[in-house]
Amino acid sequence: MADIKSGPNPLFLREDQLYEGMELLFFAYRDFTAECDAILATYGFGRAHHRVIYFVARNPGISVAELLAILRITKQSLSRVLGQLVRENYIESRQSGKDRRRRLLSLTDQGQELEQRLSTVHRALLARAYREAGAESVDGYRQVLLGIIDETDRKRFAKG
Repeated sequence: MADIKSGPNPLFLREDQLYEGMELLFFAYRDFTAECDAILATYGFGRAHHRVIYFVARNPGISVAELLAILRITKQSLSRVLGQLVRENYIESRQSGKDRRRRLLSLTDQGQELEQRLSTVHRALLARAYREAGAESVDGYRQVLLGIIDETDRKRFAKG
């Protein structure tokens, strides 16, 4: 007789496994951010500064409105953080040539150096974890993270 099983049961997770997944995510986030938090503190910066620097680095010329949409924070919160980064010469803000009301953001050389310092820490952590988990786990990890983020942001990572 043919085996009619078509794959793993999608309802295989028990409540204790879900709680463990949540706890692992909390611990992973703590350890993922710890070394960068220490680096940022030496500059008088926090995680909000890090997120702004990261997304400006990944999206040179991003508008303030686009950055607000990614970060999902208030204009007031972004203004405080962005103002400090501009004043201290980590980010350059310039007028758009097409629409003078739009402000376009990019990292300065100093901002690029800080971003590289922080991203080197994160890349090393991820590379180690990927190596330890094995190549087949990388796509599974990606799929789990995609499943956590909302559909709007999920589209940013569509392949093809």
